[in-house]
Amino acid sequence: MFSEEFEIYKTLWVEHGDEISLEYSGTHALKGDLVRYGKRTMSGIIKDGMSALSRYYQNNFQDGIRQDAIDLISGHYAMNRDVPSPSQRKGIESLSYFPVASALVIGGLTVTSITLNQVGRSAPQYLSSVLCAGLTAGVMAAVKANGRRICSRPRLCGLF
Repeated sequence: MFSEEFEIYKTLWVEHGDEISLEYSGTHALKGDLVRYGKRTMSGIIKDGMSALSRYYQNNFQDGIRQDAIDLISGHYAMNRDVPSPSQRKGIESLSYFPVASALVIGGLTVTSITLNQVGRSAPQYLSSVLCAGLTAGVMAAVKANGRRICSRPRLCGLF
């Protein structure tokens, strides 16, 4: 008797949740398939995984700029001509090298694994393999040591 209305309500609920989630986090709501179909589906699990990765990226590398814009528009930050802008990045923060560092780490691991497979008894191949592994470890250490500076965090008002 109420099955058609209940299906409409479930669809409305899922779509409304997606819209709120898009506004708040920039991705669709998680576990929408559970509400829509009453069970987890493989496509829903994949969609949730992609949304989780997207949320991680946005949270760490884009939300600081958004928060600065909100602080500026809402009046939480008052500009002063005599004081340099805290939004200007200095040093390692001026380099947005996370994508480059990620590519270097992935490429280094790939080349290291390929050269390790071909080492045999050749000293030059062994040396190139060790060099690739060392370079990869160095880039990983640099990213780990400077991770907080790489992330996009609010600069105008800071964190509360």
